[in-house]
Amino acid sequence: MNHRICFLTHNYRGLNSSGNKAKHDNEVTLREIGAVNLGVPTTYYDSKVASFFLDLAGVVKLSMTVSRGDIVVLQYPVKKYFAFVCNMAHAHGAKVVAIIHDLGSMRRRKLTVAKEIRRLMHADYVIASNATMKDWLSKNGFTNGLGALQLFDYRSASPCRERAARNSEAVPRVVYAGALSPRKNTFLLDMAKVAKGYDLEIFGNEDGLPGLKASEHVHLHDFMAADDFIANAPGDYGLVWDGDSLTTCSGHFGEYLRWNSPHKASFYLRAGLPLIVWRCSALASIVKELGVGILIDRIEDIGPRLSAITPDERATMAANALSVAQRLSTGAFFKDALKEAVDRIE
Repeated sequence: MNHRICFLTHNYRGLNSSGNKAKHDNEVTLREIGAVNLGVPTTYYDSKVASFFLDLAGVVKLSMTVSRGDIVVLQYPVKKYFAFVCNMAHAHGAKVVAIIHDLGSMRRRKLTVAKEIRRLMHADYVIASNATMKDWLSKNGFTNGLGALQLFDYRSASPCRERAARNSEAVPRVVYAGALSPRKNTFLLDMAKVAKGYDLEIFGNEDGLPGLKASEHVHLHDFMAADDFIANAPGDYGLVWDGDSLTTCSGHFGEYLRWNSPHKASFYLRAGLPLIVWRCSALASIVKELGVGILIDRIEDIGPRLSAITPDERATMAANALSVAQRLSTGAFFKDALKEAVDRIE
């Protein structure tokens, strides 16, 4: 990389959310490769007022410190200031690379597709979450440089333990971890009734999903700290599924799986858990390419699919998941995508 790589940090109001965790991990990677923070130092104040003024101060400082030839990496969405920062960088002779964490026109639908594409066009190069999102951006009018991340990295001090082979007669354990709420994972209420051929291990806020009950094959656990989960969580597979249906991923969150690479998938893989993902999701091609899990059309497919996996196939998936976990831990996916972006810009 011949040009100076730069970035703009901001105030983090906690690192428990997947979005903040992913962005913070990318900043760690940027610092590792020698990138320069053009804004104010990273802060962690919980106050909304403090966050607003600190982020504004960072944008103002960047406008005075960016230089000709710089490549500025922005983590999209950048609240309120994305177009301004891009224009300021261009005015100083710098280029902008934006890595997409979320698309407002897809997830929360607060933007029209056309408006989001116009906004993203302020960047010289965009790193989409995955190849499926990359194709979607291209088909919807994005014409600048375009690449794909595939998986968000997941940094943790915890070592990913190699999961010992289990007795072939042992019941497989499927893990679902995350914040529970009626708008996102109501499907768990029905899944708990039909789970057959496996045990379902749910980690999260049980009171967030009224009606969720433990049973013979459904075990409820409190939130486990991420580092502890990576090192110790019991389980054999991590489930990525959202919505209120057992036959398809539905609702805003479920439909969004068609296009994004959820941080939950990286979290499972970082813990060495092969994935169970919806066949229509953007993750499906990634899981198949990396050999780190199985694809299902509906929740009812889980039991039969797991029972058909041979010990050798399971061992191969576990080894592949462990290999991917090591890459996630070092920021390898972001490093590769950023190198491609910089090479294209140069």
